[in-house]
Amino acid sequence: MASRVPPARRVLMACGLATATTLATITPTSTAANAAPADYEAENALVSNGVVEANHPGYSGSGFVNYDNEAGGYVEWTVPSGAAGPTELTFRYANGTTADRKMDITVNGTLVVDDHSFPGTGAWTSWRTTTVKADLSAGAKVRATAVTADGGPNVDKLTVAATDTEAPQAPPNLRSTGKTHHSVSLAWDAAADNTGVTGYDIYQHGQLEKTVGNVLTATVDGLDAGTVYDWTVFAKDAAGNISPASNAVQVKTDPAPPDAQAPTVPGTLSSPGRTATTVDLAWGASTDNVKVTGYDIFRDGVQSGSADGTATTATVGGLTTGQAYKFRVRARDAAGNVSAFGNEITVTPAAGGPAGVPDPGAVTQIGGGTDIAWGLGFLPDGSAIITERETFNIYRLTESGTRTPLGKVPGAMGTTGEGGALGVEISPTFATDGFVYVYHTASGGNQLVRAKLTGNQLTGWTTLLGGVPKSKYHNGGRLRFSPDGKYLFISTGDAQNGANAQNLNTNAGKILRIHPDGKIPADNPFPGKAIWSYGHRNVQGLDFDSKGRLWSSEFGNSGQDEVNLITKGGNYGWPGCEGTSGSCSGSIAPKKTWSTSSASPSGLTIINDHVFVATTVGQRVYRLRIDSGANLVEQKAYFQGTYNRLRTVEVDRDGDIWLTTTTDKDGKPGNDRVLHMDIRYANGRTG
Repeated sequence: MASRVPPARRVLMACGLATATTLATITPTSTAANAAPADYEAENALVSNGVVEANHPGYSGSGFVNYDNEAGGYVEWTVPSGAAGPTELTFRYANGTTADRKMDITVNGTLVVDDHSFPGTGAWTSWRTTTVKADLSAGAKVRATAVTADGGPNVDKLTVAATDTEAPQAPPNLRSTGKTHHSVSLAWDAAADNTGVTGYDIYQHGQLEKTVGNVLTATVDGLDAGTVYDWTVFAKDAAGNISPASNAVQVKTDPAPPDAQAPTVPGTLSSPGRTATTVDLAWGASTDNVKVTGYDIFRDGVQSGSADGTATTATVGGLTTGQAYKFRVRARDAAGNVSAFGNEITVTPAAGGPAGVPDPGAVTQIGGGTDIAWGLGFLPDGSAIITERETFNIYRLTESGTRTPLGKVPGAMGTTGEGGALGVEISPTFATDGFVYVYHTASGGNQLVRAKLTGNQLTGWTTLLGGVPKSKYHNGGRLRFSPDGKYLFISTGDAQNGANAQNLNTNAGKILRIHPDGKIPADNPFPGKAIWSYGHRNVQGLDFDSKGRLWSSEFGNSGQDEVNLITKGGNYGWPGCEGTSGSCSGSIAPKKTWSTSSASPSGLTIINDHVFVATTVGQRVYRLRIDSGANLVEQKAYFQGTYNRLRTVEVDRDGDIWLTTTTDKDGKPGNDRVLHMDIRYANGRTG
């Protein structure tokens, strides 16, 4: 335990030899102005209600400052003119207790960070750093003031590093310089930057595929044959600033090499389970001279779905109770060779199973001719308000298929990727206020706006939260009111800059929580901030379970997608941790992961504590049950390959699901659909 001096009122400088009125400029250990970081030792600073000590090893300089056990003590450094401008202030400290010894950080008397966290480090000999950002003027006074009765931690030194806030320009002239059936080679011209580009990130439709240094070419391997890939490149500098995207280049890989050998016939097909509207199938794996890429599932002689090449099970939904169905399965490879069919079985869906389990029944089309229907929220009369990402249109759609235009989102703009008109949510008190909330991309970033719906007009558009960093991809966008209607939760993406996810000074890579009028709740985990949780890459699904717990679905990069149980102030690991891989210490583990090739989850909704997730790359709907330990169990996958890419799932007032398609990768407008999925419950009730 650190020793504590009795709380006498005093101000010390240079081991207690100066008073508060004799403050002098401290000489840094590094004097390169605006270049190398400069260190300022705490024992040479102005100290109030603390003492300079040297009884715990590991400090730098000649000692450290031990704060008194009371609020109000501080250490104040004077930073010379050479470090003026945008800076990072890094405090090196030790805290051998379990209490968070928070401090206010001020510059020239102006509060920069309120109650900045200095959590326990495990021992008084364990030294860690924490960083805040601030603009410094010449001769600025940086003060760290204890705000708790425990006083501050032991503070060793302050490091001041000038920061570069100017991003590089977009890399020009991205082009393809070659391709094979499994690779694409790219080249681009150098991006300009005020301090110099240090490297480039190569993205394929929002996924980081490769990072290179300051070179102007790259080859990406491990691609699928005969497939169109959408490439963009971003430049970055030493400060972590990321440029806008380069021009986009689409490249189709060459066809697979000649391969006339078909996979072997799948092993014996069986049905290990069934419900009133679904049938489970299982079969033995096929083999192939190259690779089995998938299985085709036929129902009554017509292909009705598919399964991944590594799968040996599937669930077929949307069936009719009591009707017999014939099933067969065949395997396929990348060259388009298909095996012979395995054995045929006949299965009849039958009632049974635990009461209240929501099983997907018949699927019908409510509306067509829509373009990437992204947001979907239900009005009190049962009709839905829908946003179209690319056109910025908002319209009302009834279950009978009547579509009524409500206008466009003012100021909305696209990003030629994942930006545009995104999430929509209806006010819990719509009957009295008529409010509709929309999250969309604008010139200044992503933002939350609110309008009043009167008849068929949305008027009085008001921005409630703006300036969320945007990019071509990773813009988040899902909205969800808390069950009590008091708070609105907003998911954001990291704007293709992973550092944003861990930076509590930006709303990118977060789940946000605000009041319906845009004000920040006083009990948010980070005072004065809308942030509820952080360390997210790109969250596009939010919903609450029966216990009021918030769940989210999140796009991974190239490894693992996630479903998370969200907790107040929680860190979910990105960019160091993806799913359960990487540097995950100190972050909250996901409740479910999938490979990015079998999911890429967008919308999420919950019925009777069963989580439904719509997937884009996976082209399926997952259903998982939340058990008593808040784990996700009993996974089922429905409609794989049946309706193409899927974006949004929402439960209507009758307990059925509305499902939207998102064929955004084909470049064709207006070919998406809004589907109605009848939900059947094991106790015989329909949705």
